[in-house]
Amino acid sequence: MPELPEVETIARSLRPQLVGRTILDSDVCWSRTIATPSARKFKQLIKGQKIVTVSRRAKFLSVQLSNLYLLIHLRMSGDLYIKEEDALLEKHDRLILWLSSQGKRKQHKLIFNDTRKFGRVWLTADPDEVLGNLGPEPLSDEFTPRWLYESLQTRHRQLKPLLLDQSFLAGLGNIYTDESLHRARLHPLAESDSVSEKQAEALWEAIRAVLNEGIRRNGASIDWVYRGGEFQNYFRVYDRDGEPCPVCGTTIQKLVVGQRGTHICPNCQVME
Repeated sequence: MPELPEVETIARSLRPQLVGRTILDSDVCWSRTIATPSARKFKQLIKGQKIVTVSRRAKFLSVQLSNLYLLIHLRMSGDLYIKEEDALLEKHDRLILWLSSQGKRKQHKLIFNDTRKFGRVWLTADPDEVLGNLGPEPLSDEFTPRWLYESLQTRHRQLKPLLLDQSFLAGLGNIYTDESLHRARLHPLAESDSVSEKQAEALWEAIRAVLNEGIRRNGASIDWVYRGGEFQNYFRVYDRDGEPCPVCGTTIQKLVVGQRGTHICPNCQVME
């Protein structure tokens, strides 16, 4: 599933191509792609909406329109393409937004393609109806070492499942959680309220460093449809079980934590 760096990369790539264009019409090829409103209402409301900006919140793409918000969650296999208006429909295209021309650009269409049909699209006047329960952004000013330490202390949960909980911290998934915990030298099964203030600061630094590097390398391309990133070439532990740890040379192990495949160095990440 695309995580924060992948979705941020997609938002940055789409922004200059979409901002200022008007959505002329839409084709809903699979109605369940539209989470809200109904597919019929969606077609009525989206027509004529101008795209004001394209951004990201957690793992959601957020497209601000004239007076509505279009929110897209790619889930396991969703992807977005901009193609010329006469491009042929493909098997797994679920939603098509027909776009106005802009300057010298031809008329195009924005296509949401989703092989596994897990992705969802919302059209709403109030984005908080969808995003309101999310935790802070890990690259925002709100996310501080002190906030992280105090928030860890008020919960008694294993570290990895807690970091994956989007209501606790928004945007982390399996890859960037494993990479952050390794960088911070914390075991994914450690209890959150056992983390010291110094360890919390190290985790804060690790999360921000890993996410920033992921964004700088346009995300990771590994086991989904997401295209173009190269962060997978710089993984420390994720998907490297049986290989040496880049820090100490110990063989990386794969565990199952909260039903998720989890990669650790048993020497760098010792359970205390």
